[in-house]
Amino acid sequence: MDLPAIPAAMRSKESSIVTELCEMAEVETPTEGKVAVDRLGGRVAARWRTLGGRVEVVANDRGGDHILGRFFEGVPGMPALVLGHIDTVWPLGTLRTMPLRREGGRLHGPGVYDMKAGLALFHAALEWFRESGTQPARPILALFTSDEETGSPTSRALIEECAGGVAHALVLEPPLADGGLKTGRKGVGRFAIEVRGKAAHAGVAPEQGASAILELAHQVIRAHGLNDPEAGTTVTVGLASGGTAVNVVPASATARVDVRATTLAAAATLERTILAFGPITPGTEVRVTGGFNRPPMERSPAIAALFGRARDIAGEIGLSLGEGSTGGGSDGNFTAAMGVPTLDGLGARGGGAHADHEHVEISSLSERAALLTALLLKL
Repeated sequence: MDLPAIPAAMRSKESSIVTELCEMAEVETPTEGKVAVDRLGGRVAARWRTLGGRVEVVANDRGGDHILGRFFEGVPGMPALVLGHIDTVWPLGTLRTMPLRREGGRLHGPGVYDMKAGLALFHAALEWFRESGTQPARPILALFTSDEETGSPTSRALIEECAGGVAHALVLEPPLADGGLKTGRKGVGRFAIEVRGKAAHAGVAPEQGASAILELAHQVIRAHGLNDPEAGTTVTVGLASGGTAVNVVPASATARVDVRATTLAAAATLERTILAFGPITPGTEVRVTGGFNRPPMERSPAIAALFGRARDIAGEIGLSLGEGSTGGGSDGNFTAAMGVPTLDGLGARGGGAHADHEHVEISSLSERAALLTALLLKL
């Protein structure tokens, strides 16, 4: 099959890709809404079966079910793992105030960019293989999960199980702003700092109390001191609360902390350091819980080599492909940490993830579908 012919084939599919993307975006899929997520999951499973997949709906009683598909199982070699998610951050009812609309070459709407466009691109690629009678370079194992937006608590083990026997992973999350692939991602940690003090009357006997808020302030400053911009380490106290009344020495206070690191070693050091935080204010107790829920995706030599091959293949279909890193995490963090060569950011160009201006560039849909198809064909 002539690679340069793929972009034209995908341009002819642009209208159908947009239509399918709109149909999926019209099914709202907040992570916590199992019934809603499973409604779309059932549609995806049915669609995969029409595209020749052997499909398993992996039951999940803690949230939406996960959808696992096996395609071209007769092709020799280790499979390529295609990863994505069907959940979004948007609550049920968002479409009433943020409806789908086409405007200025863009399709706006909740979940279109992050990341239902990636699913539409995958379907276009599978359609092309079926219609052209062409086989990919290796079998395809596809996994779309239901809880990526909350850190993949129920799907991580399944992701790692699937990644255990694959040649590489292709993640259909949105790309960098310029369309570049993501060959590095920071690891993501979440920690809770809980402080216990001693209540007392703020006017009559403050010396008999121990301020949990004062102690929490020390802990916040301590956490903030772990920031290291040059190393790519960020520590952000995003939530803090405490006390019961303005005239009471506060007996309790809590903070929630977001931590990001670029390397596995840095993540391990940060986790040990934060979990070891102890009290500074006499009469208080400090308890820290949490850890890294996504390991960093480090740009390993294997990832660099895989990107080099992808860049060459992109060139054969007339695309210039760049790469870079990002502070956000994805399920690609898990596969990369296992040593699986991973390319992330293969979704459509656009912007506004998790924001009310979320959109995809319509012209990028056929282009990115062509890229994914070519990679599945040649890698």
